[in-house]
Amino acid sequence: MENQTHAKKASAPSVSQINAEYVTQVLEDVYEKEILKSKFAIRKIMLLEFSQYLENYLWVNYNPEVPSNAYLMSICCIVNEKFRENVPAWEVFKKEPTHFPYFFKCVMEAVLAGEEAGLTLKEQTVLLVFLDHCFNSLEVDLIREQVQQLISLPMWMCLLPSRLQHELKKVPKLQKFWNLIKKNFDKLEDKASEQAKMERTFLSALIKKFLGVLMSISPAGPVPMEKVHYCERFIELMIDLEALLPTRRWFNTVLDDSHLVVSCHLSILMQREKEGHLFCQLLDMLKFYTGFEINDQTGNALTEKEMTTLHYDRITSLQRAAFAHFPELQDFALSNVAAVSRHERRISQIEQLNQMPLYPTEKIIWDENIVPTEYYSGEGCLALPKLNLQFLTLHDYLLRNFNLFRLESTYEIRQDVEDVVTRMKPWQSEYGGVVFGGWARMAQTITAFSIVEVAKPNIGENWPARVRADITVNLNPFVEQTGLAYVRGCEVQGMLDDKGRVIEEGPDPKPKLRGDTRTFRVWLDPNQYQQDMTSNIQNATEDPYESFNIIMRRKPKENNFKAVLETIRNLMNTECVVPEWLHDIILGYGDPGSAHYSKMPNQISSLDFNDTFLSIDHLRSCFPGYTVKVTEDNPKLQIPPFRIKFPVQNKADKGKKRKADSEEEKKEEEKMLIVEPHVTPNRGPYPYNQPKRNTIQFTPTQIEAIRAGMQPGLTMVVGPPGTGKTDVAVQIISNLYHNFPEQRTLIRHLLRMGHGEEALETEKDFSRYGRVNYVLARRLELLSEVGRLQESLDVPGDVSYTCETAGHFYLYQVMSRWEEYMSKVRSKQGCTVEAEAVAAHFPFHKYFSNAPQPVFYGRSYEEDMDIAEGCYRHIKKIFTQLEEFRAFELLRSGLDRSKYLLVKEAKIIAMTCTHAALKRHDLVELGFKYDNILMEEAAQILEIETFIPLLLQNPEDGYSRLKRWIMIGDHHQLPPVIKNMAFQKYSNMEQSLFTRFVRLGVPTVDLDAQGRARASLCNLYNWRYKQLGNLPHVQLLPQFQAPNPGLTFDFQLINVEDFNGVNNAHLHRNTHTSTSQAHKHSTYAYTHKHICAHSFTTVE
Repeated sequence: MENQTHAKKASAPSVSQINAEYVTQVLEDVYEKEILKSKFAIRKIMLLEFSQYLENYLWVNYNPEVPSNAYLMSICCIVNEKFRENVPAWEVFKKEPTHFPYFFKCVMEAVLAGEEAGLTLKEQTVLLVFLDHCFNSLEVDLIREQVQQLISLPMWMCLLPSRLQHELKKVPKLQKFWNLIKKNFDKLEDKASEQAKMERTFLSALIKKFLGVLMSISPAGPVPMEKVHYCERFIELMIDLEALLPTRRWFNTVLDDSHLVVSCHLSILMQREKEGHLFCQLLDMLKFYTGFEINDQTGNALTEKEMTTLHYDRITSLQRAAFAHFPELQDFALSNVAAVSRHERRISQIEQLNQMPLYPTEKIIWDENIVPTEYYSGEGCLALPKLNLQFLTLHDYLLRNFNLFRLESTYEIRQDVEDVVTRMKPWQSEYGGVVFGGWARMAQTITAFSIVEVAKPNIGENWPARVRADITVNLNPFVEQTGLAYVRGCEVQGMLDDKGRVIEEGPDPKPKLRGDTRTFRVWLDPNQYQQDMTSNIQNATEDPYESFNIIMRRKPKENNFKAVLETIRNLMNTECVVPEWLHDIILGYGDPGSAHYSKMPNQISSLDFNDTFLSIDHLRSCFPGYTVKVTEDNPKLQIPPFRIKFPVQNKADKGKKRKADSEEEKKEEEKMLIVEPHVTPNRGPYPYNQPKRNTIQFTPTQIEAIRAGMQPGLTMVVGPPGTGKTDVAVQIISNLYHNFPEQRTLIRHLLRMGHGEEALETEKDFSRYGRVNYVLARRLELLSEVGRLQESLDVPGDVSYTCETAGHFYLYQVMSRWEEYMSKVRSKQGCTVEAEAVAAHFPFHKYFSNAPQPVFYGRSYEEDMDIAEGCYRHIKKIFTQLEEFRAFELLRSGLDRSKYLLVKEAKIIAMTCTHAALKRHDLVELGFKYDNILMEEAAQILEIETFIPLLLQNPEDGYSRLKRWIMIGDHHQLPPVIKNMAFQKYSNMEQSLFTRFVRLGVPTVDLDAQGRARASLCNLYNWRYKQLGNLPHVQLLPQFQAPNPGLTFDFQLINVEDFNGVNNAHLHRNTHTSTSQAHKHSTYAYTHKHICAHSFTTVE
């Protein structure tokens, strides 16, 4: 291909020495023949981008001496293609930023000049897309420096004088700034003044140019699609400018003053249904954002009262203008606001959301204008919200995520419905009905469907509080088939037993039901039910709830959309209390590092690292920049666990002048760690009493991650493959538990609240009911120990029957004996106690007879006294646990027990982010509380599903209780799974919150040593990370150095050819089947490795 030849020339080593004439000739040749001639075909531009045409040819040779439209357009086309492919686009400009300001100026001039500069409307559209990408890349310093000249306060010079004075009066301090701007502008030289004026009026001039294109569309005849696409892209640019606070702050006034929205509503394109459909949808979005409930200057969300006040002010302003200029409107001008504003109040966005059904219907599922197809290429724009770096308010943040999550779920449901209908093979019978000739595993025919409850609406609502129905299915496969008419969603409450009662969800024993029929109680969507009943009455249509004949289920892991949408809607209806130290970061504003522990006002100076360090030498090696001072001089006593006191900067010292010597002292203090070894109290004589110790020698970077996780604030850990992310997470949780036993930690991935406990490779059950069963079994074990203790003390009665009787036994029999014993063996002033007395008077010898003997060694009083106290701690712990378990004797149902365990007892609660979204309402109602959140694989979670766990509890006195948020992940690996390409690429829905924070510049701890792969394998991907190296054992252990038995290379790429004439196939969406790869290579390679003595556990 011709452009391959040019791409090869571009990558030649001597390309930077090519003369200007040759450069111009080559690039014009490429642009004319490959880009312009192909009408900007994606495949042509993609190949040029893949060949690094921008990096190796265009920008290397760019300078103001070779200006041309072809050069300009080529660069913009490649940058747009990089954004379409979601690859970094600005790196080449950041490396060579010298000529970028001139290039950006040329883009501005070209997009305004248009046809005068010899550019077609298609080329102008490409420039608009480029500008849109620039405005959405404000996190890049190079781009921000150019863009901020266009969207700052001086752009108000294009406002009407009366409007300008009106706006300046609103915020008095702006008048001072405006006078200063005018003064500086008057001092500029002619050339600089012309440049400044062009920048300040650029967007206003661009709006005027757009209106000219829009008005040129004729009411009849064919419409050039180039004009339509130009208008669509322009409105998209306006939406993006309005949806970001830095660009909106001054531009919103200019946009309102230009009357753009009104002009668009009156345009011919709005009246042309076919060509103007997308334009209308985009205009609705623009109208929504121009009237968004936010103060443009402060960025604060406006309340309903403030919005009403603004409405009254506008009416009053209109009345004053009518009174001054239109005498015939005197009655209108002198009327009160209530008499004038008599039209129906616009329904607020919250009210629309509350009335919206959460389940999609047949009207939405197959409307491709609402839910795009899977074949979206990224060429055109869509009327969809975008998830970029910043959001206007929390309401805007939740609303964008709500809309995208709802549409993505609808797309998945459409795929499932189409799959089921295809498998069931419907055909029309001779009697006119629909008969199904096939079957589907995820669908079943309905025997009976009946509405059993329609509850009265709540006060202030016009839809039922709840609607419940019973669905009966027949498990016998030979059932008469009937037709399929409507699609409605429902949520299963439970299966009914023989008596019509809902069977409680829980563990075994499972109920045994007779016969082939099963009846399920389901919840229907009240809003949808209300709409259906209204339509049934007004339009005299059939009742859809009397015609259902198929019930389809979806995979539980993919079918949580309704609960997540309901949770988002509930959050938008309540006062969301995000922690103050997180609020601005989540919206994308302020200092990205403000939530780092080093900047938090409640930073903790002294932390107990428990068993994190293996030795004092390990501790010293983990803090290379610090002087370590140990409080214990004896080297034999310098053993873990260690408590470390860190220097904490005194906030009050900031800004004070200090002498040079005091500054040096301060620096020395900042680099000194005070380490205090301490002894873990004796826990008892049994081997299982001894706590398990950490055996991992953490690296300095891992220690920094653990330290950050223990401190209050936001901690982000970037963990490449094999760098010990999970080990760091476990150590953080362990240290938090031991340092702050009163705090509760929420983790996602050891009460484990469903949705994935089967993935744990252990025989222990960490689900809710599994933990309840464990507590009940543990209670019986402890009561048997109480019985054994009773026998050893020769106390009559049945004290081990319940936790309550055991508590009385401890109070009256055990504690009294211990106090008497302590009075005999405690050292008194002036008197010494022999070591033998500790064992001689010990009252629990018989109970500890099954412990390793001897219990007491008799070597010293201190040693034996420590053993005695450890024995008593063991006994005391039995009764302490029984007291905690006492509530389980009073609560009889498994559900009540699991709720009590969650709310009162569990200190470490694990759940998936999806489960948190599903159960937020229940958790808040239960009074669930937590102080810390730890998220693993945070880069693979949807943004909204990462955000919801922050709000699983009610605020206390208007403030969030959350103290720590720890996210561990790797944004260079797999992003969240989004099946629809339009939502994934155009709306950027695949961007996780973790990735967005990294792009914003939030401080991260980057783990820098891996221990899983050979060094040669690590070299394949370590270029993607900051200084990723190998742990010492990768270089030392023989299994990492010796060759793999039966394999010549450490890694190899195999070209997979067709197998028996069959090529690779896509049997189902998001799946890829390669028969040849499965049969010829994977199976044989797996077998070969086992023959060559590779164990089953080492081959994946």
